[in-house]
Amino acid sequence: MSQFLDARTSQNASLANSIAIPILVINTPQLFGQIGLQTEGAGANPRVQFKGTVAVQLPLALVGVTITIVRGTLATDPVIYSATSTFSLSVLAPQIITFSADDFNPPITPQLTYTAFISSNLLGTIRVGPENFDGAVYSD
Repeated sequence: MSQFLDARTSQNASLANSIAIPILVINTPQLFGQIGLQTEGAGANPRVQFKGTVAVQLPLALVGVTITIVRGTLATDPVIYSATSTFSLSVLAPQIITFSADDFNPPITPQLTYTAFISSNLLGTIRVGPENFDGAVYSD
């Protein structure tokens, strides 16, 4: 039977259009969420489940927005999830990007830290909210 160990939430912006953070460097990860999960009492087969939401206002051009989750605190740490959404020229309203990810059998340390980043391949992308990132860790 699975055993719940810990759950955390990183809530950067709770409401739509509550922030206006431009992505100023093309294809450069920008942190939007970070959590630390306690693993005391972990048994076999540890696993972490994530979900999150980011809303962006896009320039009037073909743009790709990438969400990346790493195990650690730096964009160069081991990537456990990455996905790119591409939006067309006709998108005018803010776009909501939701994601779900898993990390199966991570190394057990007293705390597992995960960081979520967003990047864009075109200038003019603005993070507008809401933004959240949360995760839970389980083991057998």
